[in-house]
Amino acid sequence: MDLVPFGKRPSRGATLLEMSLVIMMLLALTGSGIYFSGNIGEWRSGREAAETLRMVYAAQRMYLADNPTTPVSSLEPADLIPYLPAGRTEIPTVTSLEGNELPINVAVSPPVVDAGEGEPYDPSGSPNDGLWDVGR
Repeated sequence: MDLVPFGKRPSRGATLLEMSLVIMMLLALTGSGIYFSGNIGEWRSGREAAETLRMVYAAQRMYLADNPTTPVSSLEPADLIPYLPAGRTEIPTVTSLEGNELPINVAVSPPVVDAGEGEPYDPSGSPNDGLWDVGR
């Protein structure tokens, strides 16, 4: 039999303070996970838009290689459709972070997502990061 010094009892479980700390840590980890999962969804949307733009950019370059005297500013979406992969029948659109379908402006090189009135849509804030644009 082990002797316990006077005034001390052997620990048989977690104290209320220890349990509270564990619960607070779990809540903090859960909250940060929820926060970062929202940012990952926005990042994924930006990457999908960039992939779509790269596909249209490749079609644009192939068209211009076959038609070298055509100025980029006169390109129409219908011109690029035969150059899109997988037998697509129309130029794809991009879904904004707000859920709106946005067209792609093919009359500039590289193509950009059109927010309306000639303004490019790029919520990432950088024109060459590979999110919502062709990147570098």
